[in-house]
Parts: sequence; structure tokens; C-alpha cells
Amino acid sequence: MAEGDDQTGSRRDIKLVVVGDGTVGKTCLCYTYKQGSFPDDDAHRPTIFDNSYIDLSLDGHHLNLNVWDTAGQEEFERLRPLMYPKTDVFLLCYAIDNVTSFNNIMIKWAPELRKHCPNARIMLVATKADCRGSDPQTNVERARGRKLAVGKLKADGFIECSARTGEGVAEAFETAVRTVLYGPQLGSEGCVCTLV
Repeated sequence: MAEGDDQTGSRRDIKLVVVGDGTVGKTCLCYTYKQGSFPDDDAHRPTIFDNSYIDLSLDGHHLNLNVWDTAGQEEFERLRPLMYPKTDVFLLCYAIDNVTSFNNIMIKWAPELRKHCPNARIMLVATKADCRGSDPQTNVERARGRKLAVGKLKADGFIECSARTGEGVAEAFETAVRTVLYGPQLGSEGCVCTLV
């Protein structure tokens, strides 16, 4: 029996840390997952860190999901890694409507995560799917995200989601947990699973 199975009555703890540039929607993503709805106002909520526990039943496993929402701003670079020890999986986020946040995945975030938690799973999450426009100068196409996930990043999963509409939010967290339970969540053709 796997740890956390119904048969054993035990609960497995999984630590999930959400990282990415400031203003990519990490806090709204966490809020929507926990509350089931988007925050009432559109005001940016800068986060230093937030931690919450969620009781999760997934695929017959009873889990204690420990979700950490982190600050993406540079002024918290020294504080943020203090939250990384014992992380099982990272939701590494960029905003679809912010090319800089996408570029920072390999410039800043992947090196930081690999340095501090080389064995943790990484789920690449494209946020703000509802904000996608048609200008490739300001928007990241799904194919670019998928290519990064399976290529240089070697992520364990990839998903596009929208905290505003709720599309893909639960799937992002559940797929990330599945990478911890079962390994990379890759499609049969070697493509990372993508939900929008």
C-alpha cells in the first residue's frame, strides 16, 4: 500500500511551494484553489509569504497539502529560499501576458530551485490564460510554454490556467501532487499534459 492510502488510515504530507515573478498571479492562484473563487477585488496583493494546509483526497490517497505562496520581488531573494527545505513540488509560474516573467523561468527561477532543492518536482504553470492576446511580443504562446517545460526546464508537468475563471486551477495543484505520487505527468507522445 502506498503511504496515504485509505487502507492505512495515514495521511501523507506534501509540501508545495508556489514561485515566480511578482504580479504573475501566484496569490490569486492559491486563493482560487483554496476558496473556489477569485478574490473580490482586482487589487494586487504583494505577498511576503503565506502558508496554508489543505486536506486533499486524490486517487484514493488522503493527503495534507502544505501550500506556500512566496514573494517574487527581488527584495525577498534572501528570505524566499528559507521556505524551500523539504519541498516536494514547486508550481513555477509565469504570466501568459508577461514575456519577462516567462524569460525569468530559466534566467532566475530554475537555477534558484535547482540550487536549493535539486530533487523536488517542478510543475510549470502559465497563469492568466484569460489575458492572452495575439501579440507575440507581449504574450507567451502555449507551444512556447510546452517547449520550455519538456526542453531546457525538464519540468514534470505543464498547465495553463486562469485564477479569474477557475479554468485549470484545481488541475494545476492536483497534477503537481500527482508528480510527487507517481512521477512526471507526461502524455503518451512525450508532450507535457496541458489543460486550458
